[in-house]
Amino acid sequence: MTRLHRFAWVVLGWNLAVILWGAFVRASGSGAGCGAHWPLCNGEVLPRAPALATMVEFTHRATSGVALLLVLALVLWVFRSRPAGHPARRAAAMAGALILTEAAVGAGLVLFRLVAQDESVARALFMAVHLVNTFLLLAALALTAHWCANDAPLRRDALARDGWRFGFGFLGLLLIGTSGAVAALGDTLYPAQSLLSGLVLDISPTAHFLVRLRLAHPVLALAGALVVTFAAARLLQASDEPRARRAAYRVPAIALAQIAAGVVNVALLAPVWMQILHLLLADVLWIAYVLLAAHALALAPEPALAGPRPPLDQA
Repeated sequence: MTRLHRFAWVVLGWNLAVILWGAFVRASGSGAGCGAHWPLCNGEVLPRAPALATMVEFTHRATSGVALLLVLALVLWVFRSRPAGHPARRAAAMAGALILTEAAVGAGLVLFRLVAQDESVARALFMAVHLVNTFLLLAALALTAHWCANDAPLRRDALARDGWRFGFGFLGLLLIGTSGAVAALGDTLYPAQSLLSGLVLDISPTAHFLVRLRLAHPVLALAGALVVTFAAARLLQASDEPRARRAAYRVPAIALAQIAAGVVNVALLAPVWMQILHLLLADVLWIAYVLLAAHALALAPEPALAGPRPPLDQA
C-alpha cells in the first residue's frame, strides 16, 4: 500500500467519522448550538463558556473543516501523482466538488434554522439532499482510494452489460438512505414511548408526516437488500479474481447486518447510539457496494457467462 493509497483511506475514514458525529448533533438536538450563525459560532470564532449543545455543534464544524482540508489535500496529491485521464483523478475531482456542496448544505440547514425542533417539510427535504450528497461524497472518496491502487478503469462493454443493474442498486440505496434520514428525524422529534404506541402512530392518518413516513423505510430496506445481494451474486458468477470475490461476499453480509441493526433499532425505540450504529452500517454498505460495482464494471466479458459453469470435476 502506497502512502497516497493509505492517505486516501484515512480521508475516507475521517469523513465517515464526521458524518457520524453529525448524526449525533441531530439526534441530541444540538444543531442550534451555534445559533443561526455560519461559519462563526454564535458570532464568535471560538465560543466562550459554551453550553454542551454549543460544544457538540462546534466540534462538528471544526472536524468538518478538517475534512474539507483533507479532501483538498487528497485532490492535489492525486493530480500531482497520477497522469491525465487516470480514473483516480476524476474520482478525486468529484470528491473535491462534493465536499464543497456538503459544506453548503450544512450551512443552509443552520442559516435557514432547519435544526433542533424544526419539523417542516423544508427540513425533511434538506435532510434528504444532505444524505444524497453525503453518499456521493463517500462514493467519490472510496473510488479515489480504489483507483490509487488499481489502474483498471470502468469498461464500456461492462457498463453496457451490467451498468443498468448496478445503477438500479445505487438508486435503491439512495432511496433507502433518504427514507432512513427522514425516519431518523421523525424518531428524534417524535420519540415513541413504546413499540406498540410507535406502530399505532406510524399508521395513524392524523400523525405528523415525519412519523407516517417511518413505516416506508423498513420496506424499502428489505427490497434494497435483495437488489444488492443479486448484484453481488452476479459478480461471484462472473469473476474468479480474489479481490472481486471478497467485495461480492462483503455486500450481502453487511446488508444482513444492517437489517438486523434496523430491527434492534425499532425494538429499542431508536436510542441515539443505535441510530449512529445504523447509519454507520448504511454508510459501510454504500461504500462496499460502490467498490463492488468498481470491480464488476472493470471486468472483461467471459465466454463462461454464456451458460452455467460446468462441475469442478469437468472444468
